[in-house]
Amino acid sequence: MCKTERKPRIYVACLAAYNSGRLHGAWIDADQPADEIRGEVSTMLKASPIAGAEEFGIHDYDDFAGAPLGECTDLETVSALAAFIAEHGELGGKLLSYLGDLEDAQKAMEDHYAGCHASIAGFTQELTEETTEIPESLRFYIDYEAMARDFEINDVFTIETAFDEVHVFWRH
Repeated sequence: MCKTERKPRIYVACLAAYNSGRLHGAWIDADQPADEIRGEVSTMLKASPIAGAEEFGIHDYDDFAGAPLGECTDLETVSALAAFIAEHGELGGKLLSYLGDLEDAQKAMEDHYAGCHASIAGFTQELTEETTEIPESLRFYIDYEAMARDFEINDVFTIETAFDEVHVFWRH
């Protein structure tokens, strides 16, 4: 299987309480519209032990699979990242981490994704055999591992999500 389900969430802390030496916050499902996240943050702040608390920070997160997230990441970005990861699983998070940008990751998934394979050599062999007529007498002389190394240098990049799950993307 080439997709691991993710449920991205954030731990949002009340900064007024935090600065007063008290821990107050809530875990919030990040795979929802930013306005709904904002509503849950507002509910958490209203329940703060510090009256009039208004500021919050993201102090922890879970199931973002390596995607970049910081204490001050805006909630629209959190929502968009979480939606991408919820849709694409661990691959989405690792792709975000590799490319560093949501728009680039979306473009890679839409336009450059070549599928999930057991190995890059397996992908190279499959592609070669589908696009080239290989004489039977030469089949055992083809070094798909070497071809795969060249492919990674020049034409593709890969994201590994498990021992036998290599996701291949064309560079252009």
